[in-house]
Amino acid sequence: MNDSRSTRWPWVLGIGCLLVLVLGLLHWRPGKTPSQTSDSTSRSSVNADAAAGDLKSVRPPRARPATPQTAEESVSSKVRQFARLRREYVYGLSRRANKQVPTDVEEFFDALERGNWEEIESRFKAFRDRSGQYEGSGHSPELDEIWPAVLDAYGAAQEAHIWPAQKLLDYGNAVLDSLRPGMVYVGGTDPGRWIPALLNDTSDGERHIVLTQNAFADKRYLDYVEFVYGDRFTALTHADSERAFAEYMADAQKRFDHDRQFPNEPRQVRPGEDLKMVDNRFQVSGQVSVMDINERLFKTLLEKNPALSFAMEESFPFKSVLADASPLGPIMEVSPLDQQNALTPERASETVDYWRNATGQLLNDPDAQASDAVRKSYSKLLSSQAGLFEQRKHTAEAEQLLRLANEVCPYSPEAVFRYCNLLITQGRVNETLPVVQNAIRADPNNQQFQSLQTELNRLARNQRR
Repeated sequence: MNDSRSTRWPWVLGIGCLLVLVLGLLHWRPGKTPSQTSDSTSRSSVNADAAAGDLKSVRPPRARPATPQTAEESVSSKVRQFARLRREYVYGLSRRANKQVPTDVEEFFDALERGNWEEIESRFKAFRDRSGQYEGSGHSPELDEIWPAVLDAYGAAQEAHIWPAQKLLDYGNAVLDSLRPGMVYVGGTDPGRWIPALLNDTSDGERHIVLTQNAFADKRYLDYVEFVYGDRFTALTHADSERAFAEYMADAQKRFDHDRQFPNEPRQVRPGEDLKMVDNRFQVSGQVSVMDINERLFKTLLEKNPALSFAMEESFPFKSVLADASPLGPIMEVSPLDQQNALTPERASETVDYWRNATGQLLNDPDAQASDAVRKSYSKLLSSQAGLFEQRKHTAEAEQLLRLANEVCPYSPEAVFRYCNLLITQGRVNETLPVVQNAIRADPNNQQFQSLQTELNRLARNQRR
């Protein structure tokens, strides 16, 4: 997970005859209409000795406080409760691996209990570079089994620190309230992953299975999911992971060889794929490659659980599974089991109405307008559903959602590039200029926007000739 929030939705821009957009990964690394309801439930901690057996089935009792809590008090309480449960997962995972919990990890969870963000962040940074997850980080084997639980605890605390408390509750409830009973929820962005997870595990109501699309390629995460949810669905295995990796390697090498053998034909290696031969060995790296493996594993998960419904908030579009997806409140349902939930022209129109109402509330909410995290997160939800509509040929509705996404956050790279790309493909280059000009006014130091403006001006001149 990068510390900079400015890279939450990175895009890579390559411009030729058309503008080609490549949606990057939001924190995969080994990273709803707003309501006015504050969830003020609380949970008691789990006794470590009592949890010595099978922690994945532990569900602490929930009780409402005697007096109403403010949104800030509710969120703080939830972060501590969420951290206690992850701490118990750490104990259970360590026992299963016959390892001791490192002292600095214990101190990190103590800091979460105290609730001081500066201390939480400092203690997390002290051992994250030994996690083996981040580029350039070392690898301490004692962290392997417990790392996903530690990262969960930190991710939820980080979102609680960044978001206004009431807006965090509104966002999380909007996602969770859209889920039908028994649905599995798969988050992608940091807020889309950890805010619903935080509320899901600390609030009254059904406890959904909550996953992330960005970590299926990490075998440590697969073990963690099996530990927590293995009694509720058929989890992915190491064999599934190895198969997906092998399939991707074979496909990538075939495309790599094609491009070397037929340089005058259209390239098959995708933008963002880092494919190369080193000492006569084929090597792959980069976000696009990892997310291809994640997508293959997600498809395997769907196949292994045909009776379950899945909902997604994406960071990176899994185009193969979006072929049958449909809007579900602010998120998307993947491969609806009930055809009544399929994406039809009527459903697309209803979704636009939904987002017009949501956008109106956001633009008239001073707390939302003052929060970069809130604006980017809702713009991301809009952009994702616009991408779904565009893929499924509901182009007019896609354009309306992209307009709203740019109103909510005119400096969101994803919203800006996606909207400009849609307009360019329709030959409406001149209409892209106000979009990028608004983006530059909102974020004058963004070099991506400056480069985009230069290229759009060139395309506009060529179009006038």
